[in-house]
Amino acid sequence: MSEASKPLGFWSCWSLAVGCMIGSGVFMLPTLLAPYGLLSFGGWIIAGGGSIALALVFGRLAARTKCNGGPYAYSRAAFGDLTGFLMGWAYWLSFLMGIPVVAIGFVGYLGVFVPALNDSPAAQALSALTLIGVLTLINIRGLKEMSATQIVLTVLKIIPLIAVIGLGFSVGTPANLPAFNPSGEPVIAALAAVALIALWPFTGFEVVTLPATNVKDCERTIPRALISGMVTVVIIYLSATAAVMLLVPPAQLAQSTAPFAEAARAFGAWGPNFISAGALIATAGTLNGLIFTCGQMPMAVALDKLAPSWLASTTKGGTPHLSLLLSSTLASLLLLANYSRGLIGAYTFLLLMATALGLIYYVVVSLAELRHSIRSAPAWAAVAIVGLVYSLFAAFGSGLEVLFWGVVVMAAGVPLHFVLRTRTPAIQTS
Repeated sequence: MSEASKPLGFWSCWSLAVGCMIGSGVFMLPTLLAPYGLLSFGGWIIAGGGSIALALVFGRLAARTKCNGGPYAYSRAAFGDLTGFLMGWAYWLSFLMGIPVVAIGFVGYLGVFVPALNDSPAAQALSALTLIGVLTLINIRGLKEMSATQIVLTVLKIIPLIAVIGLGFSVGTPANLPAFNPSGEPVIAALAAVALIALWPFTGFEVVTLPATNVKDCERTIPRALISGMVTVVIIYLSATAAVMLLVPPAQLAQSTAPFAEAARAFGAWGPNFISAGALIATAGTLNGLIFTCGQMPMAVALDKLAPSWLASTTKGGTPHLSLLLSSTLASLLLLANYSRGLIGAYTFLLLMATALGLIYYVVVSLAELRHSIRSAPAWAAVAIVGLVYSLFAAFGSGLEVLFWGVVVMAAGVPLHFVLRTRTPAIQTS
């Protein structure tokens, strides 16, 4: 494929990175951070710094590894087929488990505009399944269609956040700002707690590394999109948190179930609905990125002969339609399981494991860059160490039990690797 004919450019990649980071979860963060007061900005800085280090690591690897698969490809190039397959397995599972969660979150916000949904689990499930189906079809249609959808949804989801930021800094009052550390915890412990809370909104940026062979000038475009996307999100998160604190008194903020909606009341009666619409769009944009990823990862593994070849089958638009259909079908079954009584607890636990799986591949990718740069590029090795330490910190902070089961689920991929593998081509590096 010639460079000119590749469907993904800088803005497509930027929107994937930003769109997968800014989801519905950010709209609850001011409430979660309220007990830590102004100290929460320290946690934001730690989380942002660690995430920027990880983005730099992924960007450097992307500039060196000219093939699809992102963390799978980087891990395989550094540590061999088995490690690469396990990282691909972990990555796919973590995003597969995220699809029904985000779809359910979308339906929750949709209930603001369609109240009848709130009392009908069947209608909620049908709405979530419909959204998954529509976005899967858009992804199957072609990379250009997926990219256009992602760019539009990303821009639209940022608008309400920027509006609240402008509102907070224009009509907010410093009198609403909380105390420095109202939790009373030791500063180090409070910073660690906030950093863990703030970590989750930064995950997902690495999605942009998966479709490398479909990106124009991928060695330059992907690193630029990663870093600029991460900086964009850090600025938005810090500014939006400050704006909400300026607009909402701390006691009210700590009890709010919709902090941005509370802040938006300063716009007038239409403010809360405006924010709910923004959360709805944010959720749809994140879901589009998750579905895209769940098609790309199996395709990358299949192209290397480590998974069934039919997973690498693509349409004329360049999309892995069978891989997308498989992933969306499994995600839909997980979604239906969530609406079955008695399975909600198990389902919640699976979601926690998905988080643990994500942190595992951050650790391995950081090690991959450290191995490459430890002798030849000490500065980059230091960046990789920062990413590694931050990933380990977050992994153990998520809980040893969840981390243990995450490792168990990932290890289940070991026999699968030996069953599926055939002849494998070499990784293309420069």
